Amino acid sequence: MPDEGTGTEAGKQRKDVRELTKKLTAVGWGLFFIWLGIALLFDAEVGFILVGVGLITFIMQAARKYYGLESETFWIVVAVLFMVVGLWQILDLKLSLMAVLLIVVGAALLVSAAKGRRKGEEG
Repeated sequence: MPDEGTGTEAGKQRKDVRELTKKLTAVGWGLFFIWLGIALLFDAEVGFILVGVGLITFIMQAARKYYGLESETFWIVVAVLFMVVGLWQILDLKLSLMAVLLIVVGAALLVSAAKGRRKGEEG
């Protein structure tokens, strides 16, 4: 039974990618726990904690891209949401966050539909 081709160049590359992914994941969790410890130590407000978590999440996706790994769209969206909600808390905006998010999602869907139609017309 073959052992995932670890003797081949492709097998070595897969192993290297797995090891790099594990290291990046460990770094991300390390940064997360350090950030939470600092936030608790200094009694940070929830908004600052959320912005920090969002930045760490976004930085980890940027690191994946830097090292040639595919960035994960889900985690980029999560990072942006953490930062938006955190900033909303910090700035103490009086607008309804849910209403603004619904408007943004609706606008994104309209832009996506318009772009899709243009691509179809060209082909």
